[in-house]
Amino acid sequence: MELSQYLSMFIDESKEHLQSLNENLLSLESNPQDISIVHNIFRSAHTLKGMSATMGFEDIASLTHEMENVLDMVRNSKIEMDSFIFDCIFKSLDSLESMVEDIIQGGTGKADVSTIVVSLRSIVTGEYKTAQAPSGGAAAKAVKEPVKGIEVDEFQFSILQQSIEAGFLVFYIEVNVNENCVLKAARAYMVFDALERNGEIVKATPSVQEIEQEKFDRSFSLYYISKVDQATLEKEILNVSEIESAVIITVDSESLAELSRPQSEVEAARKEIAAAVAAVAPAAPEAPAAKAAEPAAPAKPAAGGAPVANRTIRVDIERLDALMNLFSELLIDRVRLEQLASEVKRNDLTETVEHMSRVSSDLQNIVLKLRMVPVDSVFNRFPRMIRDLAKSLDKKVDLIITGAETELDRTVIDEIGDPLVHLLRNAVDHGIEPISDRLAAGKSEHGTIQLRAFHSGNHVFIEIEEDGRGIYREKVLKTALKNGLVTAEQAAKLTDKEVYNLLFASGFSTAEKISDISGRGVGLDVVKTKIQSLGGHVQVDSKPGHGSKFSVQLPLTLSIISAMLVRLGSEKYAIPLSSIVETSAIQKKQIRNIHGNKMVDYRKSVIPLVSLSTLFEVPDYNEDLEEETEIVVVRKGDKQVALMVDEFIGQQEIVLKTLGKYLTGLFAISGATILGDGQVALIIDPNALIK
Repeated sequence: MELSQYLSMFIDESKEHLQSLNENLLSLESNPQDISIVHNIFRSAHTLKGMSATMGFEDIASLTHEMENVLDMVRNSKIEMDSFIFDCIFKSLDSLESMVEDIIQGGTGKADVSTIVVSLRSIVTGEYKTAQAPSGGAAAKAVKEPVKGIEVDEFQFSILQQSIEAGFLVFYIEVNVNENCVLKAARAYMVFDALERNGEIVKATPSVQEIEQEKFDRSFSLYYISKVDQATLEKEILNVSEIESAVIITVDSESLAELSRPQSEVEAARKEIAAAVAAVAPAAPEAPAAKAAEPAAPAKPAAGGAPVANRTIRVDIERLDALMNLFSELLIDRVRLEQLASEVKRNDLTETVEHMSRVSSDLQNIVLKLRMVPVDSVFNRFPRMIRDLAKSLDKKVDLIITGAETELDRTVIDEIGDPLVHLLRNAVDHGIEPISDRLAAGKSEHGTIQLRAFHSGNHVFIEIEEDGRGIYREKVLKTALKNGLVTAEQAAKLTDKEVYNLLFASGFSTAEKISDISGRGVGLDVVKTKIQSLGGHVQVDSKPGHGSKFSVQLPLTLSIISAMLVRLGSEKYAIPLSSIVETSAIQKKQIRNIHGNKMVDYRKSVIPLVSLSTLFEVPDYNEDLEEETEIVVVRKGDKQVALMVDEFIGQQEIVLKTLGKYLTGLFAISGATILGDGQVALIIDPNALIK
């Protein structure tokens, strides 16, 4: 079977299972007695093991198998979770993530995880409680207990005895197939095939014929002769998918005599080995691992009540980009057709164009939703990161996430993770104070970081706010003056916000001691550059002694938006409909001048009035000639402003086009669009007009 075609699916599903493992492990750390969480963790680990074995990534399969052994003992109440076990499993997840990342980069996914394996095995044996550093030898030792297995005849007994005397290794092996396995005989054959490549099977129970006819429940046993060691055998067997567990016992000369016992004793012994296998083998899952495997919302029951198996498919992002570009061109032609139909004035043409418009509008909504992804796919990795950072710094930090359902374009989602990671690390390291400092300041020993996401107009805002020490103006200015970023005269005129934004200067840092986690200002210039490359902005606000807030503004970067077209003189502009509160007309005498700024009464309040013709320097347009002017009221959060325009053209679906690399950083302009008549209209960014 050619497995390369399934590689992308393996990578995507591995990421989902690793994320599920991290989330559930964090939940279990808060509630160690909840066995249902352990079951969820076990199922994700078991699925990941099977996938990895099928794809031939042996190191991932082996490590997840060791994790399974620990988790199985926890869920069967043989051991209780403690800090050592949590740390071991978290380290295992880190190693698994590294191996998956290596596969993504084109590697083989191999890694030296012997130290972690020894730690996990020491948990299973109980040695970690008594030994400071469990040795590899104890973890890897072969079982020397008397064999309690299947009966052999005199000839088979002789073969086993002579093999031991000749220096071969003899094993008793009991294999358990997954309860949900459909082709049990095929899996058993794959196990036999793997074993026979490295040795010889002397006796199997049930017989090979019975196994081929699937005349067995879930397990089969065999005696095996080989030169291969026990660990290699275990790896070979568990590499076969749908194999739940394998118990391998080394047979020596002393235990061989047990094989000549009467059948009644053998049957009793088989019950003992079955009980032992049940104790160490994973139990059957109580329910399908739905949450871990589903990338989208859980499947809903069908009309008849039966659950729907799989309602999602994976689509390459490049295909969605191509679909979006094609639909953008279709939209431009649709607008042109609407304009021509209004000029020709034929009923049959008008009706056809109107129907096409309705269908294309529905198609547009579907195309846009295909590209939108909740920011939860980025946020869900942060609780684990904050937990590890807080522990390494001996701090207590609570991360509160709101608005994780807020959706962003997939291209932005893929790029925004690293900047947010750096801002959060800064918040933990230099924002939140040590416990002693917080208590001395009358604060709770638990620091709080708020991670919020919300829509505002055609943008998404992500805020990171903590209740830490805050940023001190004097300290920032001292460093800025030292680095020559500002002069003393300039520093005296800067507002607090302008001072705080100096943190984003290249190489700037107020940290007295640079840590390996972060330094306030170190790398913030990279954060700003990255966010600006996505068409966004970042700013910081702070209250010394009470905390800081970093606010990131990101465009939805949708190729198609609803907009209001307006005219200024001979020029046309588009204002995103999502930012508009209402449109109106006012008399010139209603305009007030307050401290040199134009204001207008609006619904029992006074809001600023901005002249777009003056702002954009529209030629040959004099707004003072009119006694009445149209206004568009736009908002950003709870702030509003009125924009003066010459004329309303109407609402329209427009295709958002970038202005290219030569027209970057234009104030209050987020892009352009091509209208149905071929003219170009600039798209206004209302968020830039509201301060």
